[in-house]
Amino acid sequence: MNAIELLKDDHKKVLKLLEEITGTTERAVKTRTDLLAQIQTELSVHTTLEEEDFYPAYKKAGGKEQAKMYHEAVEEHRAVEKLVLPDLLATDPGSLQFSGRIKVLKELLEHHIEEEEEEMFKEANKLLSKDQLNELGEQMAAKQKKLKAALK
Repeated sequence: MNAIELLKDDHKKVLKLLEEITGTTERAVKTRTDLLAQIQTELSVHTTLEEEDFYPAYKKAGGKEQAKMYHEAVEEHRAVEKLVLPDLLATDPGSLQFSGRIKVLKELLEHHIEEEEEEMFKEANKLLSKDQLNELGEQMAAKQKKLKAALK
């Protein structure tokens, strides 16, 4: 599997979960809790794959602009992982505050995904050969399987 396709599939999955959770009401406490746990797992695995495998390959193949985009993407991950997600996990899923925080998470991730898909992935397609992307994709798919199994 191509690395970019694997990451785009992950993006679709996370966006679908975010659509589901933002469509819930304050009464859907169990649904919100379950969906948030799924989102957290997906983000954890996806972020690991990007930061340990995809981003370094992209940065290495590129120049100064790619290095800047690499660092920006890592910072966006950090903002979600260290600030937004911990606050959300500590928020009562039956509250209006949860609704607001989940909307902010959704907006941050939509922005991040759009930048990756419209800029980084398009550049990566030019910088890395088809074989490199396929090899990277196979490596990432194997790691993804292991990470998901470890989180269950």
